[in-house]
Amino acid sequence: MAIPDYQSCMLPFLRFLGDGGDHTLREVEEALGEHFHLTPAERAELLPSGQQGIFRNRVGWARTYLKKAGLVEAPKRGVFKISERGLKTLASNPIKIDGKYLEQFPEFLEFRDLSKAPNEMVAVTAAAVAAEAATTTPEEAIELAYQGLREQLAQELLSKILSCSPTFFEQLVVELLVKMGYGGSRRDAGERIGQTGDGGIDGIIKEDRLGLDAIFIQAKRWQGSVGRPEIQKFVGALQGQRARKGVFITTSTYTADAVDYASRIDTKVVLIDGKHLSALMIDFDVGVSASASYVVKRVDSDYFEEV
Repeated sequence: MAIPDYQSCMLPFLRFLGDGGDHTLREVEEALGEHFHLTPAERAELLPSGQQGIFRNRVGWARTYLKKAGLVEAPKRGVFKISERGLKTLASNPIKIDGKYLEQFPEFLEFRDLSKAPNEMVAVTAAAVAAEAATTTPEEAIELAYQGLREQLAQELLSKILSCSPTFFEQLVVELLVKMGYGGSRRDAGERIGQTGDGGIDGIIKEDRLGLDAIFIQAKRWQGSVGRPEIQKFVGALQGQRARKGVFITTSTYTADAVDYASRIDTKVVLIDGKHLSALMIDFDVGVSASASYVVKRVDSDYFEEV
């Protein structure tokens, strides 16, 4: 079963609170997980940022909307319970509770209208609240948009790389590995790139600043998939150098046979395809620069605790 959206969580959420007792969000999350028959893997699935669970995020927003509509109240920090209005709502036996249903409550309309206010810096909430049929939470909307922009940027990076010379690509690889913490200085790291002359090796880089070990590199600016023969050739060159570690970097992809072969050999060979390469460039600021920055803030509950 797919993870339910936050609107689908509202009615079972309220029903769980129907006992009138105090509950935590974790208790509701566990109960709803059982209600929707979610597997451990589904419960553990994270948002693209990896900072929060998808299901927990959706349960949290279900609570927020129910609270804004006056169906749920918080008697103390971290604890909430059903309100008198919530009990009356359950007694009416609604088929479902969603954004459209909550419009009957003035408090929710005020919350929604505030989200729509053009001069208010609350566009994050507006993304989910203003749309009656929304199925994503504000965090999901932001992260999905971010992932879309990131994927578009990655494609642009690969197009730029393919239009550059092989020498530039080799230097780009050096720059990336140095930014990732390998090789010490850029000069030291790139000293032997493109100079080995070995049929299967394009360069050598220090594994750390002290040069305790070396990593051999093969950089292929290809458009077609890299197959097992190319990886075997690279591994043979590593063995000829008595090398234990290698990185094969390409702008394209690897065949399944190539990936399987690399995973079964004793020599440690890391395969980086075009998608992974562009992602690393974005993460370590190689060939990209910041365009805009947005900080999502939350209320600091500790600040409002009176001593």
